[in-house]
Amino acid sequence: MQQPKGGAGLASLFEDQGNDPLAVKLWAKKLFVEAIQQTWFRNFISDDGNNVIQQLDDAEKSAGDTVNYGLRMQLVGAGVQGDGVLEGQEEALTTYADKILIDQLRHAVNVGGRMTQQRVPFELREEGRLGLQDWWANRMDTAFFNHLCGNTMQTNTAYTGNNSPLAPTRVILPSGVANEGALASTNVFNLNLIDYAVEAAYDSSPLIRPIKVEGEEKYVGFLHPFQVTDMRTSVSTGQWLDIEKAAATGGEVSDNPIYTGALGEYNGCILHKAYRVTPAVYNSAYVANTARAVVAGAQAGALAFGRGDSKETFTWVEEMFDYGNMLGISAGSIFGIKKAVFNSQDFGTMVVSTYAAPHSSAATFPPQFGQGTY
Repeated sequence: MQQPKGGAGLASLFEDQGNDPLAVKLWAKKLFVEAIQQTWFRNFISDDGNNVIQQLDDAEKSAGDTVNYGLRMQLVGAGVQGDGVLEGQEEALTTYADKILIDQLRHAVNVGGRMTQQRVPFELREEGRLGLQDWWANRMDTAFFNHLCGNTMQTNTAYTGNNSPLAPTRVILPSGVANEGALASTNVFNLNLIDYAVEAAYDSSPLIRPIKVEGEEKYVGFLHPFQVTDMRTSVSTGQWLDIEKAAATGGEVSDNPIYTGALGEYNGCILHKAYRVTPAVYNSAYVANTARAVVAGAQAGALAFGRGDSKETFTWVEEMFDYGNMLGISAGSIFGIKKAVFNSQDFGTMVVSTYAAPHSSAATFPPQFGQGTY
């Protein structure tokens, strides 16, 4: 490969071929857009409050590291009919507040030294982008599940979207089980638990508001693969195998993205297999061979970015080091992820905890659950 003008090697090559503010901005945008597209949760994020995760673009930011946001509870008054006097019968608004901590998270890759001069710099940038793209997608998915499952065992906030997970306040257990620590091998996942969760979602305070899909009310369920196997292999009347032909699969019922990749739909709950679902926690320890499935409604969690950031929030920095021999690329963002909690209650989510053991010798529960290393 011919040396660039001036013979300064790799450093000059990058200066001459696009390492300017516009190029940096374009690569940062490309990284953000494609990283988000690779996240498992991409279909469950919106900014209008009608999905599992609400992106807070216009939230009030204070003290530089906190995003404050509020939620108005639904009105429940009877109203006034006919010529009845309305004055004095007004219903007071009930609002709660929550906050998300935001902080900077960065990672970097070393894309090579002088021998890489045989390739153009855009190839090097692309290799670095792909590595960082996978890392960011995995990290954000891990953070979402650590929060929705209430994985309080994960104390490193680098894996939890810069916020500490909170223990779940709504827990559905199999009949006769006193707590998550008492889950036994007979307490596996079945569709009855979806019935219990949907019933509780509609009859709780505050109620878990469903997501509107083409005018219909839906919840979304996330099940660990071991729970999915237990559900699918049950031969009991009224369970999965018994109603499989009637189960609606994602894509055949609706083109709404929350159906993408769904196992099916049962009792108004769209079911998804999600291997990042975390184990149950009892007495400050993981409970062996258990999993916390999640049933979520609208605004179960929130995603916020730092002041002044747009949706293209990743920074992109290229630096030469080792006397101009090596190229490094870093990408960072100021952001926060958190489960929505109002008035000390989980607002849009509940967990369904069951026994969930591997079904073959080739499958094991990840030893570092919730850290994105599996």
